[in-house]
Amino acid sequence: MLSTSDLRKGTKLMIDGEPHVIAQFDFSKPGKGQALYKCKLRNMITGALFDRTYRSGESFEPAALHESDMQYLYQDESGYVFMDQKSYEQTTLAAEALGDQKYFLVDNMEVKILMFGERGIGITLPNFVNLRVSQSDPWVKGDTAAGNNKPATVESGYTLQVPSFVEQGSLIQIDTRTGEYVTRVKE
Repeated sequence: MLSTSDLRKGTKLMIDGEPHVIAQFDFSKPGKGQALYKCKLRNMITGALFDRTYRSGESFEPAALHESDMQYLYQDESGYVFMDQKSYEQTTLAAEALGDQKYFLVDNMEVKILMFGERGIGITLPNFVNLRVSQSDPWVKGDTAAGNNKPATVESGYTLQVPSFVEQGSLIQIDTRTGEYVTRVKE
């Protein structure tokens, strides 16, 4: 069990049977009375954000979460399907649970899935992924008014800014944490 003195930003705990993470934390000790712990909590399943204030001495159940090493297999109408590397069991995550991270999934990519019981609620991708540019406007000589960047769309449908020398068909490296161009990959 966790007590109020264990509360910090990033602490994961169970509230009303669902896992929550503390997004913001503030401690205050008024002149009289008990200390107050003001927390902004985010539901890890729905993403809902709400405020709660706790008094010193309260206790909490830690969230029963674990990470599993999984491999991305494919996408179907139910979502994105991953396979556990040890048990070969398959888990499906909805597109809403992945957010923009779905654009960086490559077949057979190894990822870490955050599990709540048997349900996948989050994903950790490798820091960098290589994707091929599927659409990019050609650079026009002398077109420097807009800088040296231009929009490009990669094979997954994600659009980002790339340097002017990147052409359609080029293989580029993208930082999955920021969604930004890193470098052109030599083939």
